[in-house]
Amino acid sequence: MPEELPVSQAGVRGLVPLTAAQSFPPPDRLWSDEDWVLIRRGHKSADMDDRWHAVVEGQRLSLYRSWTGHGIYAAEFSPVAGGWRISSALVEGDRDIYRRGSDAFETALLEELINRILLSIN
Repeated sequence: MPEELPVSQAGVRGLVPLTAAQSFPPPDRLWSDEDWVLIRRGHKSADMDDRWHAVVEGQRLSLYRSWTGHGIYAAEFSPVAGGWRISSALVEGDRDIYRRGSDAFETALLEELINRILLSIN
């Protein structure tokens, strides 16, 4: 089976970076090296029901809404003993683009999106 090429910003039209980035506490989770391989592949929305694009550049994961192309999350991963952790997390703070929830909500949603979209964990 050929290795899957990672999704790149150049491979997804109309992506817009976060315009009013706000930091929030990253998930307190250790991702394995195997998880990181899957995360690094990214994800390109396949249809209208698929709401997210995910692109990794270096060690930074960016999540974009598929319909608008607006960046909603950015997460910087760092290698640690036993795997990978998110060392910093940002969310779009412009309420015209995204209605940001509490820090706890955004932390939980970022982890859920990574699990569901990139690791296929429901």
